[in-house]
Amino acid sequence: MTQLELAIIGGSGLYNMPDLQISREVNIRTPYGEPSDTIKIGQLAGRPVAFLPRHGRGHVYSPSTVPYRANIYALKTLGVKYVIGVSACGSLREDYAPGHIVVPDQLVDFTKGIRGRSFFTDQLVAHIGVAHPFSPEMGWVVAQAVRQAGGTVHEGGSFITIEGPRFSTLAESNLYRQWGMSIIGMTTSPEAFLVAEAEMAYACMAHITDYDVWHETEGPVTVEMVIRTLQQNTVLAQAAIRHIAATMADWAGDFPAHHTLKDAIITERRKIPESALRDLAPLVGKYFT
Repeated sequence: MTQLELAIIGGSGLYNMPDLQISREVNIRTPYGEPSDTIKIGQLAGRPVAFLPRHGRGHVYSPSTVPYRANIYALKTLGVKYVIGVSACGSLREDYAPGHIVVPDQLVDFTKGIRGRSFFTDQLVAHIGVAHPFSPEMGWVVAQAVRQAGGTVHEGGSFITIEGPRFSTLAESNLYRQWGMSIIGMTTSPEAFLVAEAEMAYACMAHITDYDVWHETEGPVTVEMVIRTLQQNTVLAQAAIRHIAATMADWAGDFPAHHTLKDAIITERRKIPESALRDLAPLVGKYFT
């Protein structure tokens, strides 16, 4: 049986994957609590794929309360090596239009520090490098799949994550544009950084649903606008993800993202409690054998 290596994290409006032939659903308890929902595991284009709705079925978690660490830890324990985060976003550029897909290559964390941002906060400390927060290899795979599915895709751009759950003020939206940000959302931080700490390759498939609030001739973003555009893009997202699964033999490999913790752990082994090593074994076990 082919090993489970690919996982999809569904964002707002993507709470299930109709094409996924589900064989089982798993509940995984982690040192960080329970994930957003049960993880569905099934076959997609002949490959085992895991699916987890970021906000839970029925959208019960706000951007600030999503159990990000539990989500990523759970996927790591299943053997996942490649993660695609599907997200709704607002555009901060005229040429990135609603209905388009962006595969960003940069990330700015403008959240307020109330989310669990790291697995390595005490007892076992690691400092990972995130100059390039997304896996370029996975980004290329996602962009090619969206094109194959007939979508309009933009490769590259800076994705700013705000705290939410409210949308931006006009002044904030214009400020982010002055900073050179391309798209805006509420969940990619700390998700991308946690995936990096877990040594999995991560790419974001960001669906543009609106022009935030800065655009003079477009209405300001609303929930109805976000969900309507995402629902229209569901077929595109499903087709792209199916192509990614079907072509794994061509693109899967050993990427730099799979070695993020090499030389990053700074705490001396004798100072690390056994409880910390036990809790973090899925992430760091190979470095303490």
